Amino acid sequence: MKIAFATQDLQRVDAHFGWAKNIAVYNITADGYDFVETFCFDGDLKEDGDEDKLAPKIEAIKDCAILYVAAIGGSGAARVVANKIHPVKVNQAEAILDLLDRLQEVVSGTPPPWLRKAMQKGQERTLDFEEEASHD
Repeated sequence: MKIAFATQDLQRVDAHFGWAKNIAVYNITADGYDFVETFCFDGDLKEDGDEDKLAPKIEAIKDCAILYVAAIGGSGAARVVANKIHPVKVNQAEAILDLLDRLQEVVSGTPPPWLRKAMQKGQERTLDFEEEASHD
């Protein structure tokens, strides 16, 4: 499962989604995590009301299941959720590697329902009708 982090310094989740200069993406499994890539953005990112700045960010993270941010506006959050990405707000700047360590522990154990749903992003839902029919 891919996780995105809004970051200015590439070390911590320390950025508002719309204002983030960078979005770092990692892949996480029950066995660990790996860095995938960093998307860099420039221009006047602090301009409020400029919805166009969100489109390339949404496109960059569309295959991620979770997005960690320091803050996110209402329209940004709506667009992230519409792309089946679960936004997670951190209360203060936190190290990306610390967040990954904690998340990896949860993923390898018994994840809460919201995380189990996020982990299924991109996977085909399959129903085994024969198995269901045998329970009748």
